[in-house]
Amino acid sequence: MNLSPHAPRSRTRLVAALALATLLASLGTSIANVALPTLAHELGAPFGQVQWVVLSYLLAMTVTAVAVGRLGDALGRQRVLLAGLGVFTVATLACALAPSLAVLVAARSLQGVGAAVMIALPLALVRDVVPEAHTGAAMGLLGTTSAAGTALGPAGGGLLIATSGWQAGFVAMLPLASVALVLTWRGLGDAPAPVRSGARFDVAGAVVLTGALVVGALAMTPGAVPQVGAGPLLAGAAVLVVLLVVVERRSAAPLVPWELLRARALSGGLLMNLLVATVMMSTLVVGPFYLAGGLGLDEAAIGLTLAVGPVVSALTGVVAGKVVDRAGAGAMTTAALLTMTAGAVLLVALPHAWGLPGYVLALVVLTPGYQLFLAANNTAVMTTADGRRRGTVSGVLSLSRNLGLIAGASVMGAVFATATGSVSVHDATAASSAAGMRATFLVATALLALAAVVSLAVRRRADRPVSPAGVS
Repeated sequence: MNLSPHAPRSRTRLVAALALATLLASLGTSIANVALPTLAHELGAPFGQVQWVVLSYLLAMTVTAVAVGRLGDALGRQRVLLAGLGVFTVATLACALAPSLAVLVAARSLQGVGAAVMIALPLALVRDVVPEAHTGAAMGLLGTTSAAGTALGPAGGGLLIATSGWQAGFVAMLPLASVALVLTWRGLGDAPAPVRSGARFDVAGAVVLTGALVVGALAMTPGAVPQVGAGPLLAGAAVLVVLLVVVERRSAAPLVPWELLRARALSGGLLMNLLVATVMMSTLVVGPFYLAGGLGLDEAAIGLTLAVGPVVSALTGVVAGKVVDRAGAGAMTTAALLTMTAGAVLLVALPHAWGLPGYVLALVVLTPGYQLFLAANNTAVMTTADGRRRGTVSGVLSLSRNLGLIAGASVMGAVFATATGSVSVHDATAASSAAGMRATFLVATALLALAAVVSLAVRRRADRPVSPAGVS
């Protein structure tokens, strides 16, 4: 149940503010991906090192995702969202001014902290202000703006990098970040005060989780720590995961409340979210290297190509949300995953047969399925959340997504690098880049098929669609 009713005009203003924050966070995720080949060339860094421009952002988002949800429940979601926007704006300026790869990675980490707030809390605030019958449509709108940000990142970033250098992408984000900060401050002034849950934060769990994620990501990025090697790093990550379980079992306020995971809709939704995010991040990290090395495209062409899928998603997001409201979240989650599986199969076959047109056609199939999945799965998870813990649930949902994004950037990146037989992107031939592309999306196909099986298992519970007559 929502916390308080809102007049339609006020509700529209609030949702628009949340959508803009979501767009900006997604833009921060995608705008750096298209710069990876340029950074590798200009800074003379191998694939494993430039990956950290993406990974540092994702790791920071992941570690803080649950924390910001808890803080939103305890301090007020509006206040925490505004703070996150401020941190994001300052960090974006630091990225634009970064004199080296190390400083850029540090600034991206701070940017990820702000982005964690901007991705997690809008999901909870939508449930605060939007009637349940319209939740799918509102989630579809957030998905649309997320897709728009993902599209603007590679498309605009590619053009800016080609004309003004890699720093230009971050400079261009500053005006939008400032506008988002002002509009969110004005728009959220009328939002209802959330029910205070007295939520605490598990500092020890967060520290161990951070260590496990960083060590695991280092193990999956070729050549990142050549002095140690992947084997010892993987062993260290495994030890930290075991320690995390022990710490969380003993914590009075664990990062992920164990009782929440007993709900099939939530635990299944989290697993599917992780698997799907892994695949989608693969298109943003592996895609630029395949388009550059396998098809010989320049930065501007790479950006425009990567933008095709998100543009299609942006055009279908609100429609997808309305379909979810009428047909039911469970059925639409399964349909979305089957569509995405077909798109992954096409990414294995069509680029090899038809080159760039085949790549684009596969994206046109894959990404609308992703948009439908976001609307359906987010609706299914958030409609089960108690009003006092919506911030926590949205944080856990963001945590699963971010873990998938990290896996896509590190593990799937490692699959690509291994299949090409080269650590440095400059040493990969067109044939080896194509082989890496096929191997990566064969793995992606298996992951999406697994997600579809999970969806069918979750759907054993009756899925009652919203009747049109009940829509106010």
